[in-house]
Amino acid sequence: MSSSNRHSLAQAPIWRSLVHLCVPMIAGFSVGAIYNVINGVFVGSLHSTPLLAAITFAMPVFALVMALGGVFGVGGGTFVTRLLGSLEDPDTDAAATGRRIRQVSSFTAWGAVVAGVVVGILGLAFATPIAAAVGASGASLAPTALYIGAMFAFAPVYVAVFALEQLVRAEGAAVASMTGLIASTIANLVFDVVFILGLGWGVLGAGVALGLSNLVAVGYYAWWLTTRSSAASIAPRWFRADREILTLVFGVGASELLQSSFLIVTTLVMNWIAIGYGAGLIAGMGVALRISQVPEMIVMGVSMGAIPLFAYAFGARNRARLLAGIRGAAIAIAGIVAVFSTVVFLFRDQVFALFSADPAVLADGTRILTAMLVATAFNGFTGLMIAVFQATEQMRNATVMAIAQGVLFVPVILAGNAVFGLDGVIWAMTATELLVFGLGLVLFVTSRKALGAEPSAEAVAAAYSSELTSA
Repeated sequence: MSSSNRHSLAQAPIWRSLVHLCVPMIAGFSVGAIYNVINGVFVGSLHSTPLLAAITFAMPVFALVMALGGVFGVGGGTFVTRLLGSLEDPDTDAAATGRRIRQVSSFTAWGAVVAGVVVGILGLAFATPIAAAVGASGASLAPTALYIGAMFAFAPVYVAVFALEQLVRAEGAAVASMTGLIASTIANLVFDVVFILGLGWGVLGAGVALGLSNLVAVGYYAWWLTTRSSAASIAPRWFRADREILTLVFGVGASELLQSSFLIVTTLVMNWIAIGYGAGLIAGMGVALRISQVPEMIVMGVSMGAIPLFAYAFGARNRARLLAGIRGAAIAIAGIVAVFSTVVFLFRDQVFALFSADPAVLADGTRILTAMLVATAFNGFTGLMIAVFQATEQMRNATVMAIAQGVLFVPVILAGNAVFGLDGVIWAMTATELLVFGLGLVLFVTSRKALGAEPSAEAVAAAYSSELTSA
């Protein structure tokens, strides 16, 4: 861990720390979100609504695979950062804690790879049934199955890239994290040109391009952790899977998997209801989601970028710094939502015209985009609260927030469709985000005492017990 990264986590003024940690994350996520828009343009240039709908149907599957990486990445990454924070205590055994950090990071990396292999094999075997399950049918079924199959072929890469990126950020190395994301995005654009436009592979080309570009990021992060990290290690010889590691990694990371699992539920219900209004609505929904992701990814860059700051302050038992970091991140999110959502909203018609000339797609898509931009105002703060819960070992609250959206969305969209028709479907997610935000606010206010609590016995004492199990 470089001295500048540690200074940013431990001592730098809050705004300087947030800039150091969050700006690179914002840049990386924003480039990725812009790529998603461009990727949609590449597929849209084929002038096929079924192909455009196919990449929309596949989005929850991709989110679930990436969330599996989040189980290891968020769980392992926050564990590593809390251990680094515990080094601020003069009574901490630095050698034992350093050994424990290497054990946790190795488990995070290799556990992610193994999990990706298992999921990839299962997904390839059932690609067509999965495509049908997410709502694809008719002309969109075959391309959706093809795209999903390509995703599962690269599942070990997707799971590993998220886990490794989280380990890099665990040390406060936000610039290195950003570098990997940007390199992956540039590679993706190049591969899109080759496989979609050059070879004419359509959605299969989009899937292969996405997988290869993430492989580029895996290579970069593995190189950084091997040659530049002074704390973490992905060497197999440090791999451990003892009770403390399993409890904290899966206990914290499970919220990521649950959140994406319920995203599949919400997307399934949305697709099943929306398909009744025509394929144009499905295609417009996918385009609107890509456009709205630009401000959403910027906000996510703040929340995820600040996690190491929160976890380090919690590990160091510095409650004042933790609360100051939360306030600073909240102010930043409010400003970003106000500015960027407004800009995207004002130019929504011009951007939508890049994707499709289908009047039905344009009409439905612009209405959906308006609703999604309003939802961004709420889910930005919801994401911040989940980040705080994950960083401070509030596993119950993180889990409740993760499943709340899925549980609440189903009755909201069913009621909205029954009472308001298409408008009820379009605004169902916005209404759900408002309810989840309210729930998160209640949990956050009632759990403020936990922010000043000491890290769990596993998080700190495990560093000492590791002496007995280390190689």
